Amino acid sequence: MSINFTTATIKDFENIPDNDMAQRAEIFYEYLDYVKSNGHMNYRLKNTSGTNAVLNVNIADRNREFVSFVSSDYLGFTQHPKVKQAAIEGIEKYGTGTGATPLIGGYFDYHNALEKKISGFFKRTEDEAVVFTTGYTANSATLQCLMQKEDLAILDMAVHASVHEGCAFTNKKTFPHNNLESLEHILKVSENLYRTKLVVVDGVYSQDGDTSRINEIYNLVKKYNAFLMVDDVHGVGILGETGRGTLEQAGLLDKVDLITGTFSKTFGNLGGYVIADKKIAAFIRFHSRQQIFSATAPPSSAGIVKAIDLIDEEPIWREKLWNNINYFKKGLDDLGLDTGVTCSAIIPVKIGDPYVTGEAGKLLIEKGIYTNPILYPAVPRKDARIRMSVTARHEKEHLDKTLNAFDDINKKLHIAKK
Repeated sequence: MSINFTTATIKDFENIPDNDMAQRAEIFYEYLDYVKSNGHMNYRLKNTSGTNAVLNVNIADRNREFVSFVSSDYLGFTQHPKVKQAAIEGIEKYGTGTGATPLIGGYFDYHNALEKKISGFFKRTEDEAVVFTTGYTANSATLQCLMQKEDLAILDMAVHASVHEGCAFTNKKTFPHNNLESLEHILKVSENLYRTKLVVVDGVYSQDGDTSRINEIYNLVKKYNAFLMVDDVHGVGILGETGRGTLEQAGLLDKVDLITGTFSKTFGNLGGYVIADKKIAAFIRFHSRQQIFSATAPPSSAGIVKAIDLIDEEPIWREKLWNNINYFKKGLDDLGLDTGVTCSAIIPVKIGDPYVTGEAGKLLIEKGIYTNPILYPAVPRKDARIRMSVTARHEKEHLDKTLNAFDDINKKLHIAKK
């Protein structure tokens, strides 16, 4: 089988017929060389400074300074002195690791404090949290232990890959993004066929930056006696009157069955969580493979507790973030670029053609702007885009430099809406 590198995507190399694993890897390695040769390799670049609005990146053995839009550190808490100090104090008290899984000696008082802090943050005082080492496994491991062959997971097609992986051992149906008619049809025809029916949606979707139609979805789920799980990794700290995310904005904080999320974005650290009824939480602790067989989060997680506090203690970061979001999006819209339906800190510039999108990413790098071209399978084949995350650390000069770069690129590549 011959693969045309000019139109290929990573997906095309997953399973090449009649090629064993070494042969597939060799063909893919040739493809990577091709991507590097045409300047479209904006992936796995080596950073030489901490996550911030400006990032030092090593490209072709040369360190350069870039305005960065590749980080989801939305409030800039990875660089907050109080968060860093709390992490340092955690290491000084406990060391650098835990050395065990939570069931056999790896559960420490700072894990317990973190579980109580994150469930309290969502005002779920009667529920409990389970902490995982990544947000990815918070989704995948939770779903794998809760959903079995007698059950049905019903997913918005745009949910994160971790959700799809978590449903590998159960029955799965998907509905077009935010399509309530399709969701209701699945709920109706499945009503008496499965033991557990669980609908899973994101609060904010990671590629378009739009929100779930969460109130309507919640009403449908309860109408058909199903459960609802919401992954709000891109909404927490940003949306809602006090930064509790999409569910606070919708008035559903105390109603959704399971809330999942990550500590790697707004909270500036690493790890994930699921919040549920205390009996379900206990079930997850003793049946999730990641809880049974993987070591727990390190003592630097103490910084997360402080980051959670800062959402309320220093609301100025959310205010600055939203000033940046509104300014930057208006600037892109004024240039005639297609930012879609975003209403969050995720701002795409939709281009459509994958090659032109790669060229735009290349030109942005040349102009000192570090962004991510997003191609199939992360988005549909004809919906390629430049994806950017705005943070509270960006200054007006960073945003203006980027807007000027897009203006120049548009004149060359004609990427504005027709």
